[in-house]
Amino acid sequence: MTTAKKRIIGIDFGFKRIGVSYSDETKMIAMPLTVVTAEKKSAATLAKVVAILRKHAEEYGYNIEAIVIGKPLLMSGKSGFMADEASHFLELLRKSIQTEYIFWDERLSSMQAERALMESTLTRKERSKKVDTVAAVIILQSYLDHLRLQKEKEERDRLFNSES
Repeated sequence: MTTAKKRIIGIDFGFKRIGVSYSDETKMIAMPLTVVTAEKKSAATLAKVVAILRKHAEEYGYNIEAIVIGKPLLMSGKSGFMADEASHFLELLRKSIQTEYIFWDERLSSMQAERALMESTLTRKERSKKVDTVAAVIILQSYLDHLRLQKEKEERDRLFNSES
């Protein structure tokens, strides 16, 4: 019996657009998936996101191991209005897709995405269509890097403890 492949999803929540990314099977690299244009009703936006995630997972034959949603904290580290809205979206998503959810600090991810895109040959209009997906990739890649570093630290600690 083969175990289903697993991937991690990254989401950059916004009122106008929601960027979506996904990991490779090794959970080392984040890749862009799409941008979802938000609807007036959050239930309609949620339905679009869920449909895209389910279709992609089915098409590529994997299960969603976890969903990492960017938490737009204020520069002071405190939660503000956008963090509350992202948290609300996370709760709605949790009711539709049963998996682990991680609320991940995304401070400056949109700015990083904008800077990265400015170095490309895209027009301002083209950049604005891609910035949310790039931000979702940055959020997810940050989380994947954290997992890798955590795993490396645990391995070093295990080796150190077995030698003593």
